[in-house]
Amino acid sequence: MKKQVTAIIFAAAIVVAALVLGKAYVDRNNKDGEVLVTGLGKANFSSDLIVWEGRFEAQNIDLKQAYLTLDSDKETIQKYLISKGVSKDDLVFSAVKTTRKTRTKYASNGNYIGEEFDGYHLSQAIEIKSKEVAKIELVSREVTELLNQGVQLYSEAPRYYYTQLADLKIEMISKATEDARLRAEKIAENSGSSLGQLKSARMGVFQITGQNSTEAYSWGGTFNTADKEKTASITMKLVYDVD
Repeated sequence: MKKQVTAIIFAAAIVVAALVLGKAYVDRNNKDGEVLVTGLGKANFSSDLIVWEGRFEAQNIDLKQAYLTLDSDKETIQKYLISKGVSKDDLVFSAVKTTRKTRTKYASNGNYIGEEFDGYHLSQAIEIKSKEVAKIELVSREVTELLNQGVQLYSEAPRYYYTQLADLKIEMISKATEDARLRAEKIAENSGSSLGQLKSARMGVFQITGQNSTEAYSWGGTFNTADKEKTASITMKLVYDVD
């Protein structure tokens, strides 16, 4: 009985092996498959829009006097910026922010007594959004001149943008797709095959970094606003049939 079972198993193994070998013979010349390639589109560009922000403050025990000081500083700042060639239409002042200040009181023995009113703190922000990048860039560096007029304006670093970003993105996608296609053709050629139809295409994350910087890419996309000169890049992953 044991010999019969062994013979049956051996016979079945021969049949399976024959089927596998037969299929391999039939498919020996079949080169169908696919190739996955990644292409890169990249371009340098210069920002054409600048956004610069500043903030000024006033503090007084009397709310009305604090507001009058802040309003006077606002007028001085506005006149200064217009004298530098900034258009009045580009100046945007925020609403006044008012904070009631207190200070901690302690007894002579160091014990905490409570909080004491210490006046009103008012602040207001200014924003300039302009396509005159070089001019506003210069103003942001020279604005400390207001100190000579008794006004302290806290200046933020300018932010740089590009208004033609949508068109640039389309251009980058086209470059990345062409780069990927050329790579796929080369791979197919080197393997003795021919490139078939495009099966799928997937766009990578759009990245904007400072030119010649070591800024790292991000999975969610990098959007640099600190540099005027930037580099845009995007990848395209394509899958082709190979015959």
